[in-house]
Amino acid sequence: MRLKDKVALVTGGARGIGRQIALAFAREGSDMVIWDVNMKEAGETGQEIEALGRKCLALEVDITDHVKVAEAVNKILDKFKKVDILVNNAGITKDNLLLRMSEAEWDAVLNVNLKGAFNCAKAVSRVMIKQRCGKIINIASIIGIIGNPGQANYSASKAGIIAFTKTAAKELASRNINVNAVAPGFIQTEMTAKLPEEYKQKMQGAIPLGRFGNPQDVAGVCVFLASEEANYITGQTIVVDGGMVMA
Repeated sequence: MRLKDKVALVTGGARGIGRQIALAFAREGSDMVIWDVNMKEAGETGQEIEALGRKCLALEVDITDHVKVAEAVNKILDKFKKVDILVNNAGITKDNLLLRMSEAEWDAVLNVNLKGAFNCAKAVSRVMIKQRCGKIINIASIIGIIGNPGQANYSASKAGIIAFTKTAAKELASRNINVNAVAPGFIQTEMTAKLPEEYKQKMQGAIPLGRFGNPQDVAGVCVFLASEEANYITGQTIVVDGGMVMA
């Protein structure tokens, strides 16, 4: 097991990609912490993790509030005494065309997707610096690389995540902390299920592998980045999109 005896925190870990990351980490031997606003589903995911023989702490946390984040990190330390891995996965969308997008729609997405990741990384990196080791994985998106009509807020937040990853990697490398990003393409989740069928067919046609990904595709990359196999990788963005975006 590549993550044996580790303690990993996944934000937005109750469902979708976050849930699969949490389960994949647990299968590799990690005890888990899930932060989410949906405690019913967080509890259900926690039960699945415990059924795998691992411990799980599920907490309701507003990651846009740095005070609440710091308090939640202390709860992790009370239970597990350490944090080895952070996955900044929590994210939302509020799509609209630029000229119709409200300030509230812009602020909500940037607050959760970008400020939330900053709050979590700042709080957890303090712990990792004392430990002199850690892995931080930020979930970005190909939309942060190529943009997408109707998603100015989302694309800006995910492009910000990529730049934030590079800077954090440079700042924390001397403390043996690796910081990387994973940029999923079109993954089959509740978020992409809401897209119009015509649009989904168009996007699928642009994917060389000819299909949408699944959350396990993303989770597998996160397991690798969290493991010792990725000890010499930092500041990178790994695209998981079936070949849709090629540099």
